[in-house]
Amino acid sequence: MLLGIVFLGYTYKVTREQKKLALPIIGNDQNHHIADFSFVNQDGKTITNEDVKGKICVVEYFFATCKGMCPKMNENMVKVSKAFLGNKNVIILSHTVDPIKDTVKALKEYSLRFDADPAQWMFLTGDKKKLYDMARYSYLISAEDDTTGVSIDKDFIHDKHYALVDGYGRVRGFYDGLNPGDVARMIGDINALLKETN
Repeated sequence: MLLGIVFLGYTYKVTREQKKLALPIIGNDQNHHIADFSFVNQDGKTITNEDVKGKICVVEYFFATCKGMCPKMNENMVKVSKAFLGNKNVIILSHTVDPIKDTVKALKEYSLRFDADPAQWMFLTGDKKKLYDMARYSYLISAEDDTTGVSIDKDFIHDKHYALVDGYGRVRGFYDGLNPGDVARMIGDINALLKETN
């Protein structure tokens, strides 16, 4: 009898905890978390998963020479940056898909076009396979056919979506980075995750 009451109490608590979540947890199972990583930002600083631990991350993939959707996506990302300016619990991780051309220097120049604060908006480069593996297997971002302005091999990830990752490294949403309505919805969802964390 006592064991049954304890079990019912635990089930009620877990159900209540799930209902508290503002957004679903995305992945093959509830245990999907982003993998450990190590990339270099526009200031030449190595950024790892330890640097983003406990923070809400907005993730995108782009390349600096892109003439297609990337400039528009990053113009929209400026709105996100401004909405959470100075909030140390929210950061933006913009990963290059073209690490050969997107050197630290190139990323620094590109970041200045958007007034990106390197403490909050990081443009990341590194090993191509590791960048792509993070996209596919951690952030669950897929490929999209828009290679305007670049000559690159067939293994090419380029997607117009942002991924939203919570402070526990769980993917919580995807948003069309070209759609202002979706960007506004993501800002609202970030605020919801901030309340969830508190």
